[in-house]
Amino acid sequence: MSDIPVNERAARIEYAIRDVVVPATALEAEGHEILKLNIGDPIAYPGLPTPEHMIRAFQESLARGETGYSPSYGLPVLRSAIAKDECGKGWNCTSDDVYVCTGVTEALQIIFAATLGAGTKVLAPGPHYPPYMAYPQLYGAETIEYSLDSEDGWKVDIDDIDSKMDENVRLLVLINPNNPTGNVASAAEIDQLISIAEKWPNCMIIADEIYDGLDFTNTHSSVASRSKTVPIFTLNGVSKVYYAPGWRIGYMALHDPTHRLSAVRDGIERLLRARLCASTPAQMGYLAGLEQSKDWMGGYSQKVREQRDLCIERISRIEGLDVQIPGGAFYMFVRLTDPKWANNDKQFVLDLLHEEHVLLVHGSGFSAQKGLGHFRLVYLANSDVLNEAFDRIERFLLRNR
Repeated sequence: MSDIPVNERAARIEYAIRDVVVPATALEAEGHEILKLNIGDPIAYPGLPTPEHMIRAFQESLARGETGYSPSYGLPVLRSAIAKDECGKGWNCTSDDVYVCTGVTEALQIIFAATLGAGTKVLAPGPHYPPYMAYPQLYGAETIEYSLDSEDGWKVDIDDIDSKMDENVRLLVLINPNNPTGNVASAAEIDQLISIAEKWPNCMIIADEIYDGLDFTNTHSSVASRSKTVPIFTLNGVSKVYYAPGWRIGYMALHDPTHRLSAVRDGIERLLRARLCASTPAQMGYLAGLEQSKDWMGGYSQKVREQRDLCIERISRIEGLDVQIPGGAFYMFVRLTDPKWANNDKQFVLDLLHEEHVLLVHGSGFSAQKGLGHFRLVYLANSDVLNEAFDRIERFLLRNR
């Protein structure tokens, strides 16, 4: 009998960050140790544990028996704490504007489901975090990439955005700081982006700010704080800055300065009710992170920055590699300047994995065109691991030149 067919929507989805794990897992099964610099999970690397007071709050919630369903929009006490945190970033956020989700990924799925339909578009940066390409198609929409300037710190190409806008663009995406490039958009760039979006009455902005606490430029601005005209979906959560990705707690906060989101908000709330709720005890863990001391963050950020600087220094001494210095997050998007690999970054990643047992992610996995000839490196590993990885990368490039 023939196979039962899979729906084409699912068959087309790719997720490069985890796809490269498949051959790495096979090598590990053969007994090889892999240096993994592929996944943005801070818990996968030593020295950056989830803070103890957050773990304690999670455990205490479990001990109190708080393991049942919680309100679909999130625990009221957490929604209030998130709203207070967002107000501190410069805009008037109320608890009613906050919706707690099972990570930012679920928030994205709900936003797409509530706003997209056949013939609509999402305008997202290229290179980009893969779900921005994968999910819109599930709702009959398509993702159009706008350019980031690979020669100028991966800055947003405002002119390219302007040229690609039309009445079918429902969502304009800014990932800030950016994954995978680490670029931090300036306030002036954000203002330009808003001025473009406000020309199109049905366009909303997604401000993915999950890395906002890892800004080494000290210039990060909340998009919602700068918009007086365009509706903004702010996305954030516990995964990156609070070092608890496996808890799967994120949120969307709706900024509706001209009061045009009532129908969209109703759709979002219906979808949230239909999927029940996010993890109850994990929400209590996040609450502790928001309300208790954040003094620990400085030490974590300093460690990440030092490891970033080590990578920049090593790359500067390796022929065949070049990188724009990332201003935030914990990624760098490295250019392959050797002609052998400049148009074949996926093969570079796979061959490096098999020959030197270093795991990266191919740049074309973040955009077939705009990521071509690059690889993404996560610089969360300790300095000895990073140095060993660069020794192996340099050896591989010399051997295959």
